[in-house]
Amino acid sequence: MIYFDNAATGGFKAAAVTEAAVTAVKYLCANPGRSGHRLSITGAKTVLAARMSLAKLFNAEDSDRVIFTKNATEALNLALQGTARRNGHIVTTIYEHNSVWRTLTHLKEEYGIRVSVTDGTPESIAAALTDETYLVMVNHVSNVTGREADLPAIGNVLKKTGVLFACDCSQSAGHVPIDMKKCGIRILCAAGHKGMGGIMGSGFLIFDGDTEIRPVLFGGTGTESLNTSQPTFYPDRLESGTLNLPAIAALGEAAEYVRPNLKIFGETLYTLTDALIGELKHLPFVRIYSEPNRFGIVSFAAKIPSAELADILSSRYDIAARGGLHCAPVIHKHLGTERDGLVRVSFAPQNSLREISALIKALGQILQGGAPV
Repeated sequence: MIYFDNAATGGFKAAAVTEAAVTAVKYLCANPGRSGHRLSITGAKTVLAARMSLAKLFNAEDSDRVIFTKNATEALNLALQGTARRNGHIVTTIYEHNSVWRTLTHLKEEYGIRVSVTDGTPESIAAALTDETYLVMVNHVSNVTGREADLPAIGNVLKKTGVLFACDCSQSAGHVPIDMKKCGIRILCAAGHKGMGGIMGSGFLIFDGDTEIRPVLFGGTGTESLNTSQPTFYPDRLESGTLNLPAIAALGEAAEYVRPNLKIFGETLYTLTDALIGELKHLPFVRIYSEPNRFGIVSFAAKIPSAELADILSSRYDIAARGGLHCAPVIHKHLGTERDGLVRVSFAPQNSLREISALIKALGQILQGGAPV
């Protein structure tokens, strides 16, 4: 299969990543940090190494404030629910994923929080701030169009306000450098299984030393066991229960793999998106919704509804793309594509121009009525 669904889950895993996961499953059967024997201690060291790798990758202040989750959705829930202020105000953008929208809907219903929606530019965000604003939630890169937010400029707007700057980096982490300090990001959330190149079941939340996040899950941590209240120190405060050691081990190796390659990864993805967009312009009945970008995302509409077109590509040509609304309803409403959705092609740096040629040939046959049955 030609795999063009990397924005959902990355299709390429470095050898060190899969080896780390397999090693953890086969040899590290113990719960990390819960016991004093060798296997438990080895597991705890593996987790710590992964925290430190992620902290280095994103230039975070403190590896203890690198929190492991099972996905970006859980990280975003922690960021939003763990900082919620009753009757407060949040500013966000039209580009957010339902991981954000559904959590914001919950906060509006349960906390009376007001939400202002902007176009994601620094100017619109600045204009939306009020005295009650305590958090700005920004999607770094749209999972629909590949549009990139100007993080340093937004961070500069918020620098002297005391407002928390939270960023969803699910589509950018592992593709390009992201410096929390330079961008002024106070809270960063991302998936481990997309551009980072880890395995499913991994995500992370990173936050700075001036930010406090309340737990939304309570339970065993292996520390302060006589205390029936949740520990007050991080990471234990936000990591109750057994960690997914194989996924964390793999994520730690993934962070080490991508860090020296970020420049070439971003350049390669720009080349691939530029090439596909150039070819799509020559096809009939196609409207393109993306510009060339460093994140590997190209979305388009054709004369066939997106889900149907994606199904044809899969069933007849063994090409994996994604149709529909991509769990991002507001940007689709903004684009006017909420009825039929868009076909999204999303690359990994390991995809090739030859695979793009195969996709263009298939689309040409389908859209001109020559598709084989």
